[in-house]
Amino acid sequence: MVRGQILPWTALRSTRNSALRYRITSATYSTSVLQPIYLYKNSSKLDQPAYRPAHTRPFTSSLQRRKERAPDDVPEPIPVKDDVETQTDEKKEAEQAEGNAEASLEARRASDSPAASGTTAGDTKGSSSSGSGGESGSGSGDGGRKGGKKTSTEKAIQKPVVPEVYPQVMAIPIAKRPLFPGFYKAITVRDKHVIAAVQEMMRRGQPYVGAFLFKDENADKDVIESSDDVHDVGVFAQITSAFPVSGEPDSITVVLYPHRRIKISKLIPPKPASSPDAPVTIDLTDSKHESPKEQGPIEKSGDVVASFEESSTPPPSTDVQPYEPTAFLRDYPISLVDVDNLVEENYDKKSPVIRAVTSEIVSVFREVAQLNHLFRDQISTFTLTQSAGNVHEEPAKLADFAAAVSTGEIRELQDVLETMNIEERLTKALMVLKKELMNAQLQSKISKDVENKIQKRQREYWLMEQMKGIRRELGIESDGKDKLVEKFREKANKLAMPEAVKKTFEEELSKLAHLEPAASEFNVTRNYLDWLTQIPWGQQSAENFGIKNAMTVLDEDHHGLKDVKDRILEFIAVGKLRGTVEGKILCFVGPPGVGKTSIGKSIARALNRQYYRFSVGGLTDVAEIKGHRRTYVGALPGRIIQALKKCQTENPLILIDEVDKIGRGHQGDPSSALLELLDPEQNNSFLDHYMDVPVDLSKVLFVCTANMTDTIPRPLLDRMELIELSGYVADEKMAIAERFLAPAAKELSGLKDVDVALNKDGLEELINRYCRESGVRNLKKQIEKVYRKSALNIIQDLGEEVFSEDKALTEEGKAAQEESKKDESDVKETPEAIEKERTANPRKSLRVPDGVHVSIDRNNLKDYVGPPVFTSDRLYETTPPGVAMGLAWTSMGGAALYVESILENALNSASRPGLERTGNLKNVMKESTVIAYSFAKSVLARLFPGNKFFEKAKVHLHCPEGAVQKDGPSAGITMATSLLSLALDKPLDPTIAMTGELTVTGKVLRIGGLREKTVAARRAGAKMIIFPADNISDWLELPENIKEGINGHAASWYSDVFDLVFPNIDSEHANNIWKSQLAKHDRHAEKPEED
Repeated sequence: MVRGQILPWTALRSTRNSALRYRITSATYSTSVLQPIYLYKNSSKLDQPAYRPAHTRPFTSSLQRRKERAPDDVPEPIPVKDDVETQTDEKKEAEQAEGNAEASLEARRASDSPAASGTTAGDTKGSSSSGSGGESGSGSGDGGRKGGKKTSTEKAIQKPVVPEVYPQVMAIPIAKRPLFPGFYKAITVRDKHVIAAVQEMMRRGQPYVGAFLFKDENADKDVIESSDDVHDVGVFAQITSAFPVSGEPDSITVVLYPHRRIKISKLIPPKPASSPDAPVTIDLTDSKHESPKEQGPIEKSGDVVASFEESSTPPPSTDVQPYEPTAFLRDYPISLVDVDNLVEENYDKKSPVIRAVTSEIVSVFREVAQLNHLFRDQISTFTLTQSAGNVHEEPAKLADFAAAVSTGEIRELQDVLETMNIEERLTKALMVLKKELMNAQLQSKISKDVENKIQKRQREYWLMEQMKGIRRELGIESDGKDKLVEKFREKANKLAMPEAVKKTFEEELSKLAHLEPAASEFNVTRNYLDWLTQIPWGQQSAENFGIKNAMTVLDEDHHGLKDVKDRILEFIAVGKLRGTVEGKILCFVGPPGVGKTSIGKSIARALNRQYYRFSVGGLTDVAEIKGHRRTYVGALPGRIIQALKKCQTENPLILIDEVDKIGRGHQGDPSSALLELLDPEQNNSFLDHYMDVPVDLSKVLFVCTANMTDTIPRPLLDRMELIELSGYVADEKMAIAERFLAPAAKELSGLKDVDVALNKDGLEELINRYCRESGVRNLKKQIEKVYRKSALNIIQDLGEEVFSEDKALTEEGKAAQEESKKDESDVKETPEAIEKERTANPRKSLRVPDGVHVSIDRNNLKDYVGPPVFTSDRLYETTPPGVAMGLAWTSMGGAALYVESILENALNSASRPGLERTGNLKNVMKESTVIAYSFAKSVLARLFPGNKFFEKAKVHLHCPEGAVQKDGPSAGITMATSLLSLALDKPLDPTIAMTGELTVTGKVLRIGGLREKTVAARRAGAKMIIFPADNISDWLELPENIKEGINGHAASWYSDVFDLVFPNIDSEHANNIWKSQLAKHDRHAEKPEED
């Protein structure tokens, strides 16, 4: 019984339903030529013992035989007519074909006789019993009837005899494995001509074919075009049944039962398809003269239980009618072959070699049966047909069975089929069976190994692992781990990995292939390979080096920022000429709200690069930059590797925000970790702790942002190209508000299509009186506040009826609101029916009527944002003596910093000089006050020796806004000017602003942040600005819109400053300004001495 065979246990019924369509009569062909298959129309009679053929074995219904055919494999039989209609049609056909033939009359009389209908179950059993022992005789097995004659009913149900001589048959090629005599095989036929021929053969009662194995195991044809395509030794097989294939209307499944070995002597290749002629008419007139005795006895049943069995004794030769059984097949384009029967060589059953090999085969069968449960059923079914002694009596059949049930090589199985020497056949079958035993032992070993590894797992998991192990050892199918390895290899083949990375990848992949999925290191290695194959090695996005495109994109997103835009255009120009650009490290430094972060995104859009942003403000863990080591649970690469994974290109734009606010903790110094990342000479082989392979970051464009450079470590600052962004002046703020801020705020407030206008004078008032900071973030908040207030006023003026809730809610929203009304639970608790109380789109926007018009200008602006914050352009409209306007740089941009000096008490000869400082000054500013005080006394002593102010005056110097810390070396000339203004009692021009550090000799030193300070001076209404001569280049680079209306004066020494702030000073007046007061006090001091 071949593994995987579809055995037609209902072959008799299937054949009855799908094969012959003519009525059975008592007429038969000569047994030496042809015996038709008789089909029984009444299945109910076949189920009764009285209608069971006495000379055949009954069909088995044992569980072992039935369970090998799954219920799903049983096809629906070809439909036949109803019994009554079929019998009527067949009667008409039989009467037209046979006329008044005597054989038909005898058959009908016999069927009506009491002898036929009176057959009992006991008679049948007895007949079967006697038939089995006397089938070789012509008259035995008749159940005691007179003369051994049989009734027509017995003739109708008797088993047909397989012809011993069948010189020409239709050849059907088969693939994968050969057929062996006595063992069923189901094949699928798809060729329409072969299907028609099979149906015609079964209709004629000649269902005999030759089955030959293809030499090419991948061949799939139903005809043999050349004798070289198949092996010349095959089997003579009988078609026991044929039925359509489910789901394939043009195919049929044919069940073959091989009887004997045959050999091709001549191949008649298929001829071109043509319309077949009319079926050949068979003359049945002579058949009626044959007696049952002349028909020959029924052959002895074979040892293998099947629906059709061979007879052990050939029928006696009778006169052969001049008729070729396969003549009608020549009209079909099929393969016909002339064949010769192969006869097994004589052998001695008592030969010790044969008996020994037979015993060894039986022993191997026992061992395989103990290891493989599938063999147990097949062997038990085979032994049911063989007694214990018959195994040695029929060694040839044992060899065929061994080859049929094994899964050996095709060549070896065909060799067993072609071997006619029984001793050699047994030896070859034993070799094939030994391989099957080795396979079963390996299967058992795998089963034990898997069982030891998963002792405490559930049974389902154990079975799954066992199946995986078997498939892996046999090479049938790869498991999930193999698919994972293949997936990683496919991903790696698409990447251009460097050699070092490729070597690491191969090592880790080999490790993964040898790890068990249950091992803890398996997931670590899998995650590492996942990261390694998700980095875009060698993959870059196509950059856009169009200058005009970049200018358009940058101008669309930002107003001003000429320095930044020029730097980006330079970057693009270099890339356009070289064809490629190396990554750069830019650092935008400026106050909040000037667009440092948003400009990075605009640069990425202009260059057509992927954009990734992360902030390092407050970062204290080095692992965020360099990644964790893989030894830690939950280890991940650093943010840079994550950026490459997300962007999937080697040349993204990575924006590192707030680099001036990096922290430092016990987990390391992240700013030091950035040194390697932001160094163009080192980042071409950046080493992440997790990846542990060099990663090329030289093509990445890094953009950093900071509010100040003071807190950035010097080595890190040295690696970046600084671009300072100063604050915006009023006209720049106006342009930004009109182009970007106001439209965005209007749409955000739901007033996109409503006539709500923020007029230009209203924007000017908002900028000058409410938003004087350097950036535009506060301006954006105030504009949004204006539009929000407008929306509230519109709804309050029109009333709730116009904007009712029923109109605003969608149908889903209304249903959810109804459910919410039913809920009486506290809002702090999540209700049980929360699924019904929520929906994806609960509301829709409402349209404001067309008749609404709102205008916001300077006059009504305070109704929307409140009273003005700044009531004047500067702190002092008219400055008293001792007050000077300085300029300071802060993280929020430039600011006007006033320095105030006053005389604490009246001057007299007895007063003592002194200096008091307030205003939350830090160390550098305190030193600046001391220097300015000393230098002011020096100037007064040198230029105006008669002025003894600083010798007797106690001075208090103050910087307003004491809550704000003040520090920095840029207020020296302002402090000195304030002290001299007090000493000379001369007020300064309130429109003069100054900045610069002072030495004790009067040298004015360079300062920073001139752009921001100039913006602050312009915002404060200054018309003259004094700055160090070393900053003249910074002044020349300032945009004209910032310098408009301001006169800049460079000063190298303080004398230059003195001439600007104290023009046309009267020396005599300056010398004598305090002389009268000091003299008056002196006279009062002399009176006590005279007394």
